[in-house]
Amino acid sequence: MTTATALAANPLWYASRAGGTVALLLLTATVALGIAVGGRARPRRIGRFEIGLLHRNLAVLTLAFLGLHIGTAIIDPYVSLSWATAVVPFGAAYRPLWLGLGTVAFDLLLAVAITSALRLRIGRASWKAVHWLAYAAWPVGLLHAVGTGTDTRLPLQLWLYAFCLVTVTAAAGWRLHRAGPARRALRVSAGLLVAAVPVLTTTFLAAGPLQPGWSHRAALSLTALGGIR
Repeated sequence: MTTATALAANPLWYASRAGGTVALLLLTATVALGIAVGGRARPRRIGRFEIGLLHRNLAVLTLAFLGLHIGTAIIDPYVSLSWATAVVPFGAAYRPLWLGLGTVAFDLLLAVAITSALRLRIGRASWKAVHWLAYAAWPVGLLHAVGTGTDTRLPLQLWLYAFCLVTVTAAAGWRLHRAGPARRALRVSAGLLVAAVPVLTTTFLAAGPLQPGWSHRAALSLTALGGIR
């Protein structure tokens, strides 16, 4: 039985992939909403309370589906992951680099969730500084999905990744457009960074996961990867 056949016959694999995909879509919506309506870019016809409530609900749903994704991956005997790999990055024997990126993204979101619960105790400034980690969790989580996903080459999955990229890029572009003429240099730098994300992701896809033999390369240990020239 091939690896693809074994995974296809495993309901836990379906549950893990579905949970991870939905979590990525929800994280994309959470990040895009936070970017688009942050600062002075908030829509005039929608109250800040309603936006904040929607943002929090999306974040909670993201963590819930991440829990499903992580839990089903751990109890799946095929990959033999421990609970420690959910919080300690790059320690898994199965696709260590790409699973490690997923752990990093989860840790960042977990830090945001914990500090949000302690917001009144730690102060708004400290909470806001940690809250920015959610934006870093999105590209890291996307790389995790693209790099470790055994279904990355499926057209539907590629369209979902494209949707995530376009959504966040459009939200960032809207935010920069509404920011006004102030801090021109900062806006230009941010714009170039935003434009680079889909370009780099597309280049990585074409050179890596969409090429034959990617499953073997993705499964290599970090030590083995360091020895490849």
